[in-house]
Amino acid sequence: MLGKRRRKLKSLSDTVKENKGTLVEVKQDTGELQSWPDLPEELLDLILSKLTLEENIRVSAVCKQWLSVAVSVRVLNQPPWIVYFPKFGDFHEFYDPLNRKTYSVELPELCGSRVCYTKDGWLLLFRPRTHRLFFSNPFTRELIKLPRFEMTYQIVAFSCAPTDPSCIIFTVKHVSPTLVAISTCRPGAPDWTTANYQNRLPFVSSIWNKLVFSNGLFVCLSLTGWLGVFDPKELTWNVLVVPPPRCPDNFFAKSWWKGKFLAEHAGEIIVIYTCCSENPIIFKLDQENMVWVEVKSLDGITLFMSFLSSHSRIDLPGVMRNSVYFSKVRFYGKRCISYSLRDRRYYPRKQCHDWGEQDPFESIWIEPPKDLSTFR
Repeated sequence: MLGKRRRKLKSLSDTVKENKGTLVEVKQDTGELQSWPDLPEELLDLILSKLTLEENIRVSAVCKQWLSVAVSVRVLNQPPWIVYFPKFGDFHEFYDPLNRKTYSVELPELCGSRVCYTKDGWLLLFRPRTHRLFFSNPFTRELIKLPRFEMTYQIVAFSCAPTDPSCIIFTVKHVSPTLVAISTCRPGAPDWTTANYQNRLPFVSSIWNKLVFSNGLFVCLSLTGWLGVFDPKELTWNVLVVPPPRCPDNFFAKSWWKGKFLAEHAGEIIVIYTCCSENPIIFKLDQENMVWVEVKSLDGITLFMSFLSSHSRIDLPGVMRNSVYFSKVRFYGKRCISYSLRDRRYYPRKQCHDWGEQDPFESIWIEPPKDLSTFR
């Protein structure tokens, strides 16, 4: 006999362990019995999003509804973190957008340097006092020095982790609108190699340019929206005959060039134009017809954009998919600014997104460590 006393819900993990076709019953004030599969989808989504991958797979066997929700929130990939570089001191903050947590780590070896690029969990930094670029892994504390190099207005990127024998560092700056100087180096090499290349089309570079490494090529978005491509194997440079993406006139406001971002995913080249509170406009390069095409969906991909580098992910939690995340955090470190293509809006609302006011060397996305024990 049930009586008037409410029966407590069993824990989710206990329910999963006992799942042999038996439903857990819950007595409500109405006197009706309700089963676990009858939980509201919003509540179920919230509960299952907190589970590990192993637990997620186990609960997906409960019923069809749970399977659908479990798959939609299943995390098979981890998003990158934002690393902040202090103006004073040696403590650097790392922000995890998935769990909305911030970790503080003392990194005195980075003192006096500015960040240039990130990839595969490594930072590429420049120390003006010694005119040296160097690699740093902030999680393993490894450092890899590079030969002296005079950095002026170059932008710089690298192809893969510096521990990989195929790693190459690439920089480009314009000498004139039709002439660029390109320098390359490999970890362990004694010197940089520099060569000048003629452009068929004007190419103006600055620190606001964007660089990605895609399908063995360095792809660079110029100040005015043209794409330059460098092949490190063939040692060729070419400015593509692809007119820059067209944007509404209101996008060309003060500091408009600072609100452009370049990304790559599985060989696809993506450009994002932002302007204050206006919704971003996203273009993908149609590489067959060599034209920019505006897109309204990222097909589940999540992009993580900062001034100096970008990352892309698939298989993130459902709420993070089909979105663009920027390296700005609001509400005292509790909320990362993002734009949802599904909802056609920024999160959080009514925030100023004037990228011209942000220091480009203040923060950057980085691959998180596989072992989080040192950050807990």
